[in-house]
Amino acid sequence: MSNDNRTRIAEYLSRFFPVHDLKDDDDIFELGFVSSMFAMQLVSFVEHEFAITVENEDLELEHFRSIGALDAFVTRKLSAPVPQ
Repeated sequence: MSNDNRTRIAEYLSRFFPVHDLKDDDDIFELGFVSSMFAMQLVSFVEHEFAITVENEDLELEHFRSIGALDAFVTRKLSAPVPQ
């Protein structure tokens, strides 16, 4: 897990709800912090903050469910080879 990515994700989420008590695997959807509108904001944040493209096939709840899941998703996308 990237500490820098995790920090950036947690800082973003902290603008909308308290993250100081969240563990990396706490489900932010199950806890009621995320609406469908906020889920789209979260996708937009990930794309802009980390300069990655979230493809249609990436739009799985599992990738956005927790700070840890978001961090793992971003790390995978950043390490993926760039198509030429």
